[in-house]
Amino acid sequence: MDDFIQRAILAAPVIIFSLSVHEYFHAWTAYKFGDSTAKDMGRLTLNPMAHLSLMGTLVLFISQFRFGWAKPVPVNPYNLRNLRHDHLWISAAGPLSNLGLGLIAGTILRFFDYAIRQGILTGIDGRFFNGLFEMLFLGVMINVSLAFFNLLPIYPLDGSHIFRNIFPERYGYVFDKIERVAPMLLMVLIMSGFIFGTSLIWIILGPFIKIVVYIFSGIQLH
Repeated sequence: MDDFIQRAILAAPVIIFSLSVHEYFHAWTAYKFGDSTAKDMGRLTLNPMAHLSLMGTLVLFISQFRFGWAKPVPVNPYNLRNLRHDHLWISAAGPLSNLGLGLIAGTILRFFDYAIRQGILTGIDGRFFNGLFEMLFLGVMINVSLAFFNLLPIYPLDGSHIFRNIFPERYGYVFDKIERVAPMLLMVLIMSGFIFGTSLIWIILGPFIKIVVYIFSGIQLH
């Protein structure tokens, strides 16, 4: 329990920042494509108070920093010049921003690790570096997990909008039918971790997350 509390304290600023960046880039991309709805509603900001969802943030902590969400950014499709193209990139902007943050955190972690092993950084308190390493690793883990979770093709996650705009329009009715039950399916997948001890989402996404975390940070998850 003490280890989890310590990790949660280190993870809190990472989670808040990562979710805020995710939603900011949704809003920024929509604005660049001609839709100012999110900007007009105060969502074109890194202020976490504009983005955080209480339930989505709690799930992130409960799921050991693997899955979570923030309040979705509103998009008015009538303001977009090319609906399918623009909406696809607006949806992809959030997960891509998390992958970018994960890569940055992993690169910094690798730099500090190299600098310490080469004796470039000396005379600094070990506890500081332990905390820094843990926070940077959580930065990789949380952002990669957020990216893959949101890429699931289950409504209302970003992946559902991406897939809907990749497939020909004639299949729209199929997505309409799936969307009716998708939120319930998503909740079942999330709750499975609390019921069975191992989340079905982690079973599906875990191998991909582990590979990307290793590529970004050089640390292998077990």
